Amino acid sequence: MSFVIGCIDGATASTAVCEYSAWAATQLSAPVLLLHVLENSTLEASTDVTGNIGLGTREHLLEQLAELDEQRAKLALKHGHMLLEQAEQKVRKLGLTDIHQRQRHGGLAPTLLDMEQDVRLAVLGLHGEDSINQLRKVGSHLETVIRSVHRPLLLTPDEFQPPKSAMLAYDGSETAKKGVELVTESPLFKGMPVHLVMVDDDTVENQERLDWAAEHLRAGGHDVETKLLSGNVEESLHSYQTDHGIDIMVMGAFGHSRIRQFLVGSTTMRMLQESTTPVLVLR
Repeated sequence: MSFVIGCIDGATASTAVCEYSAWAATQLSAPVLLLHVLENSTLEASTDVTGNIGLGTREHLLEQLAELDEQRAKLALKHGHMLLEQAEQKVRKLGLTDIHQRQRHGGLAPTLLDMEQDVRLAVLGLHGEDSINQLRKVGSHLETVIRSVHRPLLLTPDEFQPPKSAMLAYDGSETAKKGVELVTESPLFKGMPVHLVMVDDDTVENQERLDWAAEHLRAGGHDVETKLLSGNVEESLHSYQTDHGIDIMVMGAFGHSRIRQFLVGSTTMRMLQESTTPVLVLR
């Protein structure tokens, strides 16, 4: 079975993750699976008891530390179950009934990789629990997930806003064309106007690439606006989205273009850090 997977942690953004997961599941007519991953680092003690202390004292300390580790692991497990229960209640209040829970040990990226066959869409908060009180820093695991997981990722801001318009960052490559087809065919974007934006040189070839994509999207029932921009990819995309009040940005890992370099580069993290709208990354 293919799920919309909502990745839950203790961050305030988890409420938005629940809401975007419910929205996506409704659009896709898919069940929701709420996932909480217990990081190994939260379960392991880092205390060093070596040094100039007596053998008996050290053994006693080791026993106490082992007991504390066991208690901490139990509390982390209990806390995770509580987060999942609260998340399920939120999703259920939004009208969904086909809801599942799963708690795993390890890292988020390896867990999602292990579950890839069950993932139709993974929903993650842009600002995770690890980034609380760090000036809206993007969650530290996010870049690893973007680079490694080959399923669509919906990266959400802290507040939910039902998407009513979309912007597709496009570069004209063969992989980009697959992204156009996905947006055209996916119920996630049904009825949405789409802004098709390329950041590249203003050439006849690039304009023809935009025209092809626009025709494909229009054939799928979308109202389409196209724009060929120059300049810095990050600034150009962000400014265009802000100026046109677009609710969701769609990006893909497209070849080796400037957009591709933007997607996997450090500028991605800077733009995501400032984002107040969701970003859908297609692979």
